[in-house]
Amino acid sequence: QVRADEYPAVLACLDNYGLGTCSRAIGRVEPSHNDIKIIANGREQYCAARIDLHRAWSEVSWKMQRMRDNPDCADSEYERILDSSDPGLHADVTFDLVENPAVKSILSGSRPRVAILREQGVNGQIEMAAAFDRAGFSSVDVTMSDLAEGRRDLMEFAGFAACGGFSFGDVLGAGQGWAKSILYQPRLRDMFELFLGHPERFALGVCNGCQMLAALKELIPGAEHWPSFDKNESEQYEARQVMVEVLESDSILLTGMEGSHLPIVVAHGEGRAIFESKIQLKYLADNSQTGLRYVDNRDQPTLVYPYNPNGSTAGIAGLTAANGTVTIMMPHPERVFRTFCNSWHPAHWGEHSPWLRLFQNARAFAA
Repeated sequence: QVRADEYPAVLACLDNYGLGTCSRAIGRVEPSHNDIKIIANGREQYCAARIDLHRAWSEVSWKMQRMRDNPDCADSEYERILDSSDPGLHADVTFDLVENPAVKSILSGSRPRVAILREQGVNGQIEMAAAFDRAGFSSVDVTMSDLAEGRRDLMEFAGFAACGGFSFGDVLGAGQGWAKSILYQPRLRDMFELFLGHPERFALGVCNGCQMLAALKELIPGAEHWPSFDKNESEQYEARQVMVEVLESDSILLTGMEGSHLPIVVAHGEGRAIFESKIQLKYLADNSQTGLRYVDNRDQPTLVYPYNPNGSTAGIAGLTAANGTVTIMMPHPERVFRTFCNSWHPAHWGEHSPWLRLFQNARAFAA
């Protein structure tokens, strides 16, 4: 498939390599209808609705999914095919992609150090380090044993990022083993409590790091109403591109991004935010601590699978502590900060996607 305005150039290229005589246009897209037609010798040989063919193609997968996964989620994804007007993935960006809020800090020539934390089983440290490096930080690989054995101290760094993966194989629950290795070691507990309460330090927890920091909420001022994260409603690991809305919040990492609707990657098996009561959820919303939520392709907050990939309450995808310096989220901004890493993106985006702004905000804060 080629764009109509590029068709002559494509034919010329094929002809240049001796393929012109055997190259023909055999079909075209008609945006005005949803039928698939085959026409030969001027006569229509076959016609069927695209939706019917799509459902026929997907039927076996749907039936297998119903047996393997949560059947309600399987049905929800299969029924989505019926929505012929679904606008699909898109991007509504409320800020200037070219503008860099950290430009003055970067021009100073300094590169603050950020700790890229990892524990056994963590696998997202390379992308995370690259994102912070691109934003003007010096990314430092820091293992939990470095901290426990005194080779490193968190207060050496302007911030830290707790990365995604499967720490300790998630055998104690997502992020729980990692969190308990901190809570039950006095040196680490004191170190994290000091850092997470410091007004001039920042922390980002993504995916497994999000789950871990949520389990450390007793050490984080203003995080007492954070949820726990449980098994996805689909009962399966979910790796897909979804839509989120950036909400107005106190998060220093999401500053200036509010109102944007953006595609982003998720990759987790236990991302469903569970609250002990509706009071917690209301408190977070009323106090600007809800940073991200899943939306459907019409930008509406949703519980519907797969737009909401895990069944998270109120579509919650990201949160911040009361002072905005500690932010957690299940989606992976570090995996899509470069435009080409997105499975879909608007044609006008340059080298970087809007998610680089999150890391630039961190650099501006660390000035």
